[in-house]
Order: sequence, then structure tokens, then C-alpha cells
Amino acid sequence: MDAATRESVAQEDPWIRWFEDLGLADVPQVGGKNASLGELTRALVPEGVRVPGGFATTADAYRRFLAANGLEGPLAAQVERLHRGVPLAEVGAAIRSLFSAGTLPADVREALRHAYQEMERREGVPGLAVAVRSSATAEDLPHASFAGQQESFLNVRGLRGLEEAVVRCLTSLFTDRAISYREEMGFDHLAIALSVGVQRMVRSDLGAAGVLFTLDPETGFPKVLYINAAWGLGESVVKGLVDPDQEVVFKPLLEQPGCVPIVDRSVGTKEIRIVYDQQGGTRTEDTPAADRARPVLSEEDVLQLARWGVRIERHYGAPMDVEWAKDGETGELFIVQARPETVRSRESGTLEQVTLLERGEALLEGAAVGGAVAVGTVRVIASAAQGDRFQAGDILVAERTDPDWGPLVARAGAIVTDHGGRTSHAAIVSRELGIPAVVGTGRATHLLQDGATVTVSCAEGDRGFVYAGALKHRREVIQTQELPPAPVPLLMNLGNPDAAFRWWRLPTRGIGLARIEFIIADRIGVHPMALATYPQLPDAARVAVDARIGSVADPAEFFVERLAAGIARLAAAVHPQPAIVRTSDFKTNEYATLVAGAHFESAEENPMLGFRGASRYVDDRYRAAFHLECRAIRRVRERMGLDNVVPMIPFCRTLDEADRVLAEMARCGLERGRDGLEIYVMCEIPSNVILAEGFAARFDGFSIGSNDLTQLVLGVDRDNATLAPLFDEHDAAVRWMITQVIERAHACGRPVGICGQAPSDDPGFARFLVDAGIDSVSLNPDSIVPVLRTLTTPVQQAPPPQPAAR
Repeated sequence: MDAATRESVAQEDPWIRWFEDLGLADVPQVGGKNASLGELTRALVPEGVRVPGGFATTADAYRRFLAANGLEGPLAAQVERLHRGVPLAEVGAAIRSLFSAGTLPADVREALRHAYQEMERREGVPGLAVAVRSSATAEDLPHASFAGQQESFLNVRGLRGLEEAVVRCLTSLFTDRAISYREEMGFDHLAIALSVGVQRMVRSDLGAAGVLFTLDPETGFPKVLYINAAWGLGESVVKGLVDPDQEVVFKPLLEQPGCVPIVDRSVGTKEIRIVYDQQGGTRTEDTPAADRARPVLSEEDVLQLARWGVRIERHYGAPMDVEWAKDGETGELFIVQARPETVRSRESGTLEQVTLLERGEALLEGAAVGGAVAVGTVRVIASAAQGDRFQAGDILVAERTDPDWGPLVARAGAIVTDHGGRTSHAAIVSRELGIPAVVGTGRATHLLQDGATVTVSCAEGDRGFVYAGALKHRREVIQTQELPPAPVPLLMNLGNPDAAFRWWRLPTRGIGLARIEFIIADRIGVHPMALATYPQLPDAARVAVDARIGSVADPAEFFVERLAAGIARLAAAVHPQPAIVRTSDFKTNEYATLVAGAHFESAEENPMLGFRGASRYVDDRYRAAFHLECRAIRRVRERMGLDNVVPMIPFCRTLDEADRVLAEMARCGLERGRDGLEIYVMCEIPSNVILAEGFAARFDGFSIGSNDLTQLVLGVDRDNATLAPLFDEHDAAVRWMITQVIERAHACGRPVGICGQAPSDDPGFARFLVDAGIDSVSLNPDSIVPVLRTLTTPVQQAPPPQPAAR
């Protein structure tokens, strides 16, 4: 709509504007929330994005309300009292009393009546249920979220209910939390007006609702989209009342035909849901047990919301925070709000690296928000009214937080909650304040002792931990754009999928070693053969497996799904650069610790030299489990579209063993060369060097495992403390082996990288590798910057010897 048309509409009715007549330029008249709803309706509904219809009252209507009730002078006087030091609570109560005593002027009330009746006519529903939401004229600016500062009212019915809700919205412009927030952000209370959005309710009380972010809200990683979902109205997710489902979608592959790029799915507990109250408004009820355990959204729903999210982000030209709802009567999805994401999108070129320098007793864990660590005193707080016992820097422990807790949260060193996900109020506010939060712990208020000293750590991936005592930690802020280019490609060693997106700003060229053992141990926890052969398990083993994985229809599919999700997160973090995924390399003693592991593993004198790596894959004692690993890798490459995954075979002793492993992989659909599939081999046994040409004919690349290679070249058990002084990667024999395999593999046209521990521990060893002609060096993420600095710092030449004095 051009400026002339907008002016004409405004003159026709200065109090009401329909969403389809609004756009982002109308923030001064209808606030950020309603202007955005107008933008969505005007620009994206024609593209297929569903947005419930409605209208907004204007800033002029707000000012008309003030004038008709004689509130301008008293309001200014109360603001002046606040600035003279009168307590916020006293000023806020006085202002709200003034507003509540006011009534809507007749002309505004008449415009509201006409608009509501037009909505009833459009929808064909007398007494139409509507959502009534506040939209301040400074709201949702790129530098301020205004999350939950004003009120919203759901399932409002009839004209009288609508008029009451509008006045309550106007009054909420001066809640204590809103006044406090504007004071902190430097906004003029008298210059801000309030618009009220009136939107058709989606019957999500019978369906579901939630929030989506078009980036990773923890790390700012821009290639994924996060969706949180719960049954009933979306307030349960926004206010952190439930632990919601979480869906992670890889955006670059959304439009690729045949791809389903949902790289991770987790089902939350969703203990409660918010539904319509028969008398109007809403009520909270327990979620039926069957619904708690099942996912809220179908695969098709997830992909539809993700595509809409990408369209919205593209239209706005910025990462977005979007609320959605699913109608339980029609099954249709709707977008009900969209605003700019205001925290991670402002970060650029900066990586904060926080490292715990010691470990303590882990008291509990939950979802991590932010990447920081905080040490402080536990304060278990039941309500915001208990703020007088809360000191700056204390650890705020609560069932949940809401906007009323704003002044308290602003003083916290960290937040720990029983309930809530990464889109809850506690999560949003902690990101804005730059403090760590561990949300959805389930039992923090019961387990943490008031007055105890704890360390809250969100520096270990997607899972946050609360440790007993004060733990030492180190914080470094790295300006990644100022780092020099590396002389060879630097890659990462990663095993924890939850930490994958954390390192996206590092100047790396992919993942040189993705260890799936972490995924099996942490996300699955059961011996793979127990899931591959579940029907044949003895009763005791089956009971143990069921206790770990719950009631799943297909235990083998459970393994494939969990492993594929973990691999997919790792691959998405570096796509389209390679993610070299090493198939499992547990030793027998490590496999035995998994659930039902003792049923499948026997004791070995030296597991380091025992039944491990490639030898398992072609043996009936593990072959079926290896097939599950192959199915997971194939699913990531083919169904999710992440064809940057490069499988790598560990501890392959002979050429015959290599041929047999490759044949097993081909039977599982992982045929080398088909659809561009490359397969690498670890170089960690002297035979891999001695027969380098033979291995090069069978594999597409080598990755040196320096720990095992050193162990086997020197004949030193790396787990033997007595022999530890002899374990030395710098030994001339080890260096000769490394130099040899690089030269001989290059002669066969094969690249050689290294993923062993040595260069991470010793940057000087990395320099040797570069001089030897290594093609890439894969490092632990926290070693990338130190090694890069070493490799790009000129070596100091020793001064020439001086002639002896005569």
C-alpha cells in the first residue's frame, strides 16, 4: 500500500486498521507486533503462509483514551515521581489505577464494535473467539525484544469482553516490568503508545502451538531452524510452563527434492496444556499420559513450518522469532506472530570460548542457554515477591520465570528452572542479559540447597550442568575475523552432537573425525547388538534394555534414528564441507559397560589389541550392529541430503579385512563411488603404512590416528602408566612412519590428514606435520586457535654463533 492510500485509510477511521492494510512502516501507529502481523498478512499470505485475520487499534486511539479520561497530566506527574526516586511499585500501581478507572471513548468503542462485527461476518461465527494482544510502538525493534512486557488475553468472546480486554491491554503498558524494562533501555514512557491487536483465535487448544527460531538461539548458527512444540495454546511454551518437543531443521536442503532435512527431534514431557475455559479465557489441565510421550508435530508439519520460517526470514531480511499454532479442528497450521530475533543476530565475528578447568559433582542437568559459566549462591525463589532476599550475582532457582520476574532476573548471575525450553521466558531473557541458564531440569527447586555455592555451566554443548562448589574456568573472546589464514586446512574432532553448532564461527574446513561412540553411549546407551537382536534377548537383558529406551516399537529403528540424528547434527554444522564419520571403535571393555553389554562381550587381556574396529564389522558377533550403523549413515546422506558425510573405517589390519568391510557396506547400500560416496581409512597400524599402496587402492583417503600408531610402532600400551614416559609421538620411528604414509599416499593420489590427539596437545607437532606435507590437521575445537597461532608465527632463528674471544 502506497503512502497516499495509507493516509486515506487512516482518515476514514483513525482508530482501527485492518492487518491487510498494515506493513512494517506502520510501527508508529500500531507498534511492532501489529505492524509485523500486517506485513505477514499483506506480503506472505499470497505466498501460501496462513495468518489468522484481524485488526489493530491505533496509537491515536490510545491517545484519544488518555485525552478523554484526562490522563496526560496525571501520567506525566507519576513518571516525574519515578524519576525523583519514588519506588517503582508505588508509581506503577498509581498509573494502573488511573487507567483501570478510564473508559473507552464512544467513538473508539463504536469503531471497535464495527470492526468486531465485520470479523464475525468474515468468519461466519457469531461471538467469535479472538486473541487480544498488546503492541507497544517501540516494540520488537532490532535491539530490544520487549518479551512479554505487556499483556495478552486469549479466547475473548463478545463485544463487552473485547472492550474490557482492550482497556486491560492499555493498562498493561505500565506494568512494573514494562516500566522497569523501558527505564533500562532508555525509552521515554510518555512518547510510547500502545496498539491492541485483535486476531481470530486458532483452535490450538484442541491442537498444538509453539515457537520457531530461524537460527540456533544458543549459538547463532544460521543454517538451522529450531521449532518448539506443545499441546494446547502456545502460552505454555512462551511462558516456560512445559518442557516442549524440539525439532531442528537444516535450512539449505529444505527445497532439495526428496530431502527430509530434520536433523534432530526430541520429545519433551509436556506435562500440562492450556485450553479454552467454557466461561471464556483459558485454563490449565494435565496432558493425557499418551500425549506426553508422543511428538506433537508430524514430519510434514515440521517441514511446512520450516519452509514458512525460511520465507518469513527471507522477506524480513533478518533472523526471526515466530509463534505458530495448529488448529485441532482443521489440522491447519498458522503463523500468529513474527518478530526479529534480537540477541544472536547482533553477534558477528566474535566467539566466546569458556572452558571449565576442573570438574565437580554434577548435581543436575537440563537444556543449556548461552555458552557461559557462572559461580554463585543458590537462591530458591518461589515467587517474584521474594526478591528482597536475592542479591546481585546469586543463582536464581525457580520452577519457571515470567515477565514479572524481570527486576530479579536482571540481578542474577545465572538462572536454573524446573520447567521450560529454549524458547521460554527464562531462556529469552538470559540470552539478552548474557547470563547462563539451565532450563527444564525437572527438579532444581527440590535438589539444590538454598545458600549453597554452585557452578552453572553452559559451556559444554546443548546440555547445561549445575556442579557443586566453585569450579575454576577460563573465558576468552576471540575475534575470528582477525585470525590469520592457516597454511593447511584445519578441521575439528567432534563427538558430541549437542556441541556441534557451538563452533561454527571457527575458521575450519570441516570435521576430520566425528566419533560416533559418544552418540551410542550418550544418546542410546544400549549395546548395539542388543537392539539389532532384541527379539532373541534373554528376559533379564530385555528388561534392562526396556528400562533404558522405554516402549519403542522397533528397537533397531530406535538405534538407527538416534545415531542418524547425532551424525546429522555434526554434518549440518560444517555442510557442505566434509564430515568424516568414523564407524564405531569401542573396545570390548567399553562395549561391556553399555546396557546389556555383558551379554555380548567377553573379557580380553589387552582390549587395545583385541576385538575392535574393522574386525567386528565382518564377524557374526557384531555384523548386524554394523549394518545398523551403515543404515544410519545412509539415512543421513540420502534421506536428509547431507552427502558431505564421509564414513571412515578404524583399525583395519589387513587388505583382506578391508575388502570384506567394503563388501558389507555395499550390501547396506554404501557402495564406494556410488552417488559420490567416498570412504576413508584410519592409518593407525604399521600395516597401513607398509601396505599404503594397497589401502590407497581400496579407500579414498587416510587419516592418521597418532595415539594408536605411536602405541604400535613403539610397542607401548598407551594405557600403561608405567610405560607412559616411552609413549612419544615425536620419536623418530613414529615420525618416519607418518612421513612415509604421506609420501606414498600422495604418490597414489590420496589425501592424508591426521585426527589423532598429538597436534591438539602439542602445536609444535602440528608444525612438523605441515612440514611433512600433511593435507589437513584435525584438532579438538579448543585447540584450533592456539595451533593456528603457532602455525602462523614465524619460527625464531637461533642467532649465529659468535667467534670465541681471544
